Amino acid sequence: MSLALSSMRRTCTSVARSARPRVLALPHAHPSHSLLYTPAAACQTRYSSHSPMGAPPSSPRKKVTIATLRSLHKKGDPITMITAHDFPSAHVADHAGMDVVLVGDSLAMVALGMEDTSEVLVEEMLLHCRSVARATKTAFTVGDLPMGSYEISPEQALATAIRFIKDGRVQSVKLEGGKEMAPTIRKITTAGIPVLGHVGLTPQRQNALGGFRVQGKTKDGALGVLEDALAVQEAGCFAVVLEAVPAEVAELITQRLSIPTIGIGAGAGCSGQVLVQTDMAGNFPPGRFLPKFVKKYGDVWGESRRAIEAYRDEVKSRQYPAAEHTYPIPEGELAAFSKAIKEM
Repeated sequence: MSLALSSMRRTCTSVARSARPRVLALPHAHPSHSLLYTPAAACQTRYSSHSPMGAPPSSPRKKVTIATLRSLHKKGDPITMITAHDFPSAHVADHAGMDVVLVGDSLAMVALGMEDTSEVLVEEMLLHCRSVARATKTAFTVGDLPMGSYEISPEQALATAIRFIKDGRVQSVKLEGGKEMAPTIRKITTAGIPVLGHVGLTPQRQNALGGFRVQGKTKDGALGVLEDALAVQEAGCFAVVLEAVPAEVAELITQRLSIPTIGIGAGAGCSGQVLVQTDMAGNFPPGRFLPKFVKKYGDVWGESRRAIEAYRDEVKSRQYPAAEHTYPIPEGELAAFSKAIKEM
């Protein structure tokens, strides 16, 4: 087939000279496999102005897999994880060399304007997973199972996880919960789907926790987080997120586990870190509340607003579009067009 396509590319110039579509037969192929080729289709090498930004990273790297993550953990090399909720946010994360891209249910707030994560539906998560998957050529991808899609039974959870792999096109799933979710995790991992666990502060259960509260601040609380982490490890998780846990506790738990821990508000002693991209990139208006653990690395909101305001001002003053942003027409054709208008 590659030889056939190469032959078709070589034919491009001659095909373009013809005003009529041609039927091109693939070499060594059955006659029914011939293709209808038009000059425009044959020679179109430029994407439209609104085409996907699907260029591969400038420095291609190998696809990150479960084996890659295990190797990083074994070497003590921190694992980098960030959330993404659409093609552009995943595209930049992949180009920036993230090891893991998480389609987190935080997109409920940062992408869909919802009050909390409990609102987002499976169908909405799948749409965003597919968008992210189209951009992540090298990063390992994880899809967050939303509240209500896995708690009823292990069978329900497996059915949802299968949809995330088949329809969402991610490589693994994440779910919240510790000991009580071990049978569910085992059901999914036994079916061959990697699972990222999530213990400590579990946002989907904020109402039961009394809000977004730090977990593991007492001996008993810390032991509970450790027990949850050990349970999800035993159930087959390839890694576990530790959220809002004192740094010293998270470090001791990390040392006790044989799988990587991914910290968010859990200190530098974890095996890796994850942040919500919208938060760390500064893509929000001034005055918005940020959790203590978030470090703002950029000002996407400020730069975007500056650019949009400049565009607004140039449109109002007719500075944009300038001559270099318009397409020319031969003077004779323009004169003929002007004459035709007058004669109408």
